[in-house]
Amino acid sequence: MIKDPWNQCLRKIKKKIQPQSFETWFAQTSAKTLTRQEVIIEVPNSFFADWLEEHYTWLIQGTIEEEFSWKPRLIFAIKKTDKSHQVRIDFPRQTEQQQVEESDSPKPRKEISASSSPISLNPRYRFDNFVVGESNEVSFSAAQAVAEAPGQTAFNPLVLYGDVGLGKTHILQAIGDFCLQNRTAQNVVYATAEKFFSDYLAGVERRDTSEFHKLYRNADILLVDDIQFYVKTEACQREFIHTFNTIYQNDKQIVISSDRPPALLEGFEDRLISRFQWGLETEIAAPDLETRKAILRQKAEELAVALPEQVVGILAEEIESNIRELEGVLKRLLAVSNIKNRPITVELAQTICQTRPRSKPAQLSIERIKKATAAFFQVPIDKIVGATRKQEITIARHVGMYLSKSLTGAPLKTIGIQFGNRDHSTVIHACRTVEKKLAGDPGFGDLLTRLENEITR
Repeated sequence: MIKDPWNQCLRKIKKKIQPQSFETWFAQTSAKTLTRQEVIIEVPNSFFADWLEEHYTWLIQGTIEEEFSWKPRLIFAIKKTDKSHQVRIDFPRQTEQQQVEESDSPKPRKEISASSSPISLNPRYRFDNFVVGESNEVSFSAAQAVAEAPGQTAFNPLVLYGDVGLGKTHILQAIGDFCLQNRTAQNVVYATAEKFFSDYLAGVERRDTSEFHKLYRNADILLVDDIQFYVKTEACQREFIHTFNTIYQNDKQIVISSDRPPALLEGFEDRLISRFQWGLETEIAAPDLETRKAILRQKAEELAVALPEQVVGILAEEIESNIRELEGVLKRLLAVSNIKNRPITVELAQTICQTRPRSKPAQLSIERIKKATAAFFQVPIDKIVGATRKQEITIARHVGMYLSKSLTGAPLKTIGIQFGNRDHSTVIHACRTVEKKLAGDPGFGDLLTRLENEITR
């Protein structure tokens, strides 16, 4: 009879992984049973069971086989719970073993600068030109702390959420800029959620995701924008979970932006939502009056324009919704002043404010876009969502998908369902086809502009 076989295994496991990982995931485990036929490992809760099952099945099974030449069934049991909460794994699980080895084994690190990231950082988005007010002070301070010591604060992940046009992307990219300028991180990777997905899909289509994993899983700091638009299929969420787990376990940093707090994100698995909630969730709210004034002053300074204080007050009081609209009104004021050769006065500012749209346009729907596209191309709507591959129908279908994505921001999966229950990869193909045609055919661009104007009118 082997004395204390699980502790014998733990001593071996401790030598194979990082000390912090061992203390976090194995120190609190115990073996209720460890025999030739079955091993039952008791863990504190279901989260531990999920994590060990996803990340360390290969290590546990390999160690048991190495020590005792056994290949037992592996069960994770939550302490003081009944068997209905057990997670059973049959040995061996070769594909998972290979997958986890890829994420957990030591690998040579490849330096990835902002220029080689999926989407380059915008040099205009920096901490030193972000206007801080009561509405964003906590988010800004947390972002600075993360940038100064990626992966070393309690803010991992850092989730920034709020409505459009309030500066989430600015702060997200400012973190990356600071890390690169101050060398607090080497591998800075910034991508929108859709870009992350499309890169993953490209690897799947090539049947080689190694380059995708090298880029994203080796990041010292991963910045993911607009997570609400991530494709929520099981495979896609599983890939994001594996990327998240690898970065987090390596004490690297994750920063995510969203239009709502994690608890309100729709379609995401509970275990992914729970990971978003491990660190700090912080809201960026609409700026107050004084912050809006400060933003206008800074934008005017960047544009080398003398903006009278009374004009600043008028614009700031008129525009309350978001920073983008505030900048838009300022740019319109400057454009009218230049074109008409008029000075920037209170009267001109009041005119600009009075003539701007007073209400938001009705929310565009994919159904409206489908109908307008069918009418524009003079094809039946049932053909657009049907299976026919006639060229004139295919062009209309591709354009409809492209405009649905660009005008509504709906998830690719949702667009695919609306266009005849098609796969999200079909939507990506349609959008790429339209973008390629736009780049090489100005006439097609004019046609698309006319259709877009009809839809948004």
